Parts: sequence; structure tokens; C-alpha cells
Amino acid sequence: MGNSAVGYVHSTESFGSVDGPGIRFIAFMQGCRMRCQFCHNPDTWNMGGGTPYTADELLDEALSYREYWGERGGITISGGEPLLHIDFLIELFKKAKAQGVHTTLDTCGQPFTYDQPFFDRFQELMEYTDLLLFDIKHIDDEKHKELTMMSNKNILNMAQYLSEIEKPVWVRHVLVPEKSDFDEDLIRLDTFIHSLKNVVKVEILPYHKLGVYKYAALNIPYKLKDIEPPTTERIENAKRLLHVDQYKLYEMM
Repeated sequence: MGNSAVGYVHSTESFGSVDGPGIRFIAFMQGCRMRCQFCHNPDTWNMGGGTPYTADELLDEALSYREYWGERGGITISGGEPLLHIDFLIELFKKAKAQGVHTTLDTCGQPFTYDQPFFDRFQELMEYTDLLLFDIKHIDDEKHKELTMMSNKNILNMAQYLSEIEKPVWVRHVLVPEKSDFDEDLIRLDTFIHSLKNVVKVEILPYHKLGVYKYAALNIPYKLKDIEPPTTERIENAKRLLHVDQYKLYEMM
């Protein structure tokens, strides 16, 4: 087998109930290239932090909670950005699937490229991935750059590739007043999501300020300090424009 890949884990959660179907063991990987203004985990940005794990070590820890997962639960790998640890993920998910464990990848898609060697590794990872939670931060490329410091072109490419291979996806959109909550952008996002044939759920994640204290601790300026969470009306409006009620397939997964 050679040397096992090592992944750097920021933290774990034993009984996650919102990051995939059922009750899940969640590992948050360290490192992210995007700098989303609304990120509530800026402590995951730095690639250099975290606790080193082999795939076997993380899987063993996860499996100790298996009796709680029931029919639908399993493992979710989140971040940071887990695709920055792709060799580790391949080994982890391959071993998890050999044990009959449901695997979910929570990603913003930023590292995606058709270039090698990444694309071959990504194709292999998809063989062992049951579901993706896919964050689309903004449908407009210029506004995406302003919000995250990165383009969305390769992210939308990844969404289209996942549709081509018919890999089940939950699309998530963080609703930030004055940033990602404009009707024309939500309508464009809805049109894009409707062009995909693999979306089983669409979720609106309302912006919140729960991570603001971390910015102070890390001496990072918090750019959205004057923006309040969205109102119930705007959340309901976004749910309507993105037709979230049309996506019911995940309940049968």
C-alpha cells in the first residue's frame, strides 16, 4: 500500500444532524484558499494547522459512533476545503465504502480543475463518494470574486461535471444581505441549478455572526460587521426563488 496519506483535521463532531442525511460523524479539514467574507471558521484557513490523521485513524474514530447512524447516517468530511486533502480523502472514503459506510463530501469546489493530476484523483474520489454538499457562494463571477477573493468559473464547471456523472448533490447557498441576496442573482442561480440533473436538495443557509469572535482572536478584520442576518421575509423569498420545495428526492435517499 505504501505510505498512507495524512490529512490535517481542524476538529470533529460526533453527532452532526445538518451535514448530510441522518446522524453523521463530521471531520472538518484544515485549510482553505477562499476568503469568504462571511466565513464563520477563519481558524480553518491556514493549511499549516490541525491535527494529523491517517485515514485508518479517522475512520476508526468515526466507526466508534456507528451504532447511532441508523439506516441513513455515515461520515461527512467538511472544512476548510477537504479537496485540498484529496489523496487522504480517496483512501478514507475507499476504506469507508469497504465497510459499507455512507460517504458525504462538503465542499465549495474551489480546487476543482480538469488539469492533471487533480482531475484523475477527483474522478477516483467520486467512485467512493455517495453525496456532495456543494456550496455555490454566488452565481455572478465578479460578485463571487468580491465575496470570496476567487472566481466561480471552475466551481460552476465542477457542478456541471457532477451533473454529467449524475452524482447526487445538495446545493447550498449562504444568504448574505447586500452581498448574495438580490432577486436577479437568485433567479440566475435557480436557472443554473435547474440546468443540472443531479440536484436532490437545495438549502438556503442564512448568514450569521456566530464566528465573529474568531476574527478578533486571529487579528483578522471582519468585513461584514455592519451587516445583520437576513430577515425571515428574505429567507422565505430566497427559498421561493430557488424553488427549494421542489427538491424532495433526498428524503428517499
